[in-house]
Amino acid sequence: MIKIKAVAFVSVFFFYINSFSQVKSDTFIVFNHADSVLRIKNLNPYFTLHVDSTLKYHYEINKEPEKYYWYLKNSPVGLKINKDNGTLTFKAEKSYFLSGRLKYDYEYKIVLRVQNLNDPEDRVDTSFTLLFYNTEIIPSRLKPTVTKTLYIDEGDTVSFKMQCDNGSFPIEEITYLSNYPVKSLTPVNKCNDDFTWCAPFDFVKNGDKNKEKQLELYFIGTNKFHNTDTAAILIVVRESINYPQQLLEFEKLRSDVEKYVVQLKSSFRLVDKKIKKNKSSRTTFDLVSASTVLSGAVLSSLPGDNQAASKIMPSVGVALVPVKEAAAPLNNYDQNTATLIRSSIKRLEYLLADNMLVGERDPEILNKSRKLKEELKQTQIQLIDIPIAEENTSAKELDEYFNDPKINKKYKVKK
Repeated sequence: MIKIKAVAFVSVFFFYINSFSQVKSDTFIVFNHADSVLRIKNLNPYFTLHVDSTLKYHYEINKEPEKYYWYLKNSPVGLKINKDNGTLTFKAEKSYFLSGRLKYDYEYKIVLRVQNLNDPEDRVDTSFTLLFYNTEIIPSRLKPTVTKTLYIDEGDTVSFKMQCDNGSFPIEEITYLSNYPVKSLTPVNKCNDDFTWCAPFDFVKNGDKNKEKQLELYFIGTNKFHNTDTAAILIVVRESINYPQQLLEFEKLRSDVEKYVVQLKSSFRLVDKKIKKNKSSRTTFDLVSASTVLSGAVLSSLPGDNQAASKIMPSVGVALVPVKEAAAPLNNYDQNTATLIRSSIKRLEYLLADNMLVGERDPEILNKSRKLKEELKQTQIQLIDIPIAEENTSAKELDEYFNDPKINKKYKVKK
């Protein structure tokens, strides 16, 4: 009975050992089959490097490395891998970041490949991520696109962009202050916004020194930790003229001068006609008086009873002289008045032609307005006693009369 149990025990133990050996043998075969596929044994999917640090990492594969080739794709500047043994190297120099070739806190995804030189199908394609960080805090700065001092004239528009040199923590908000209440025509709240301001014509006051005023602008940039950076800009505004308003005043003044010239031409025509009528009347009296004297002389030479008439006729001619002076007196005042009016008209017309505006923005508009205003006022004072005619005569008709060759010859200065 004991022998039967012993035999049974030995049989069971032998079966257990045989089964265990079979399992081990199967497991070994499966392991050999899995190890035939190329794989990277120590793949690190994520690298984090500090600035000025050095990376050296050796990749291992489950096969003989002499038969395989390593290479990278989309690698950042400075990252290299040994094509023969798979050693990854990189030195994160600070100059790369200062020049902008590398960025902080940016995940670079790099493709890593290892391939059999003899079998193109025997390869591994994978990737890893590389991130750079910096413990040094780089401040963000405001960077206007203009110099610190600007010179403009009243009426000019100043416009510039407020850029930012962002460091470790970008500027998120921008505000501005000024020593005078000014407002930008465009909002300035963030980086790359434009500041636009038009200097009004009354910005510089009469009491300001050197006829200019300084506008001080302070732009304040703030990041999420409420750290600030300030950019100061000085705008020197020089006094200038309000050209649109001065142009309206000049046109109004020019219109007044032209209207006054038309009135003077009308007055000149009335005075000239009065002079012409008076001259015609005096000529008629002179002819009548001469005819009477001549008739008396003729009658005195004839025989008969004509002696009495011949003596009376000359007396009649002499008597007509005071009648002529009474009816058509010699009035030098009208003649001088006509000459004065004509010379004033000529002077004003020459002044209008000589002070015409040149170009879209004549810099001499103030001087030309001043000359027209002074000459108009002086002429009006000089001719203050001359009544202004109220005729409904067109300006063209008055010009034709004024420029008539006979009138020009009549009032031409004699040498």
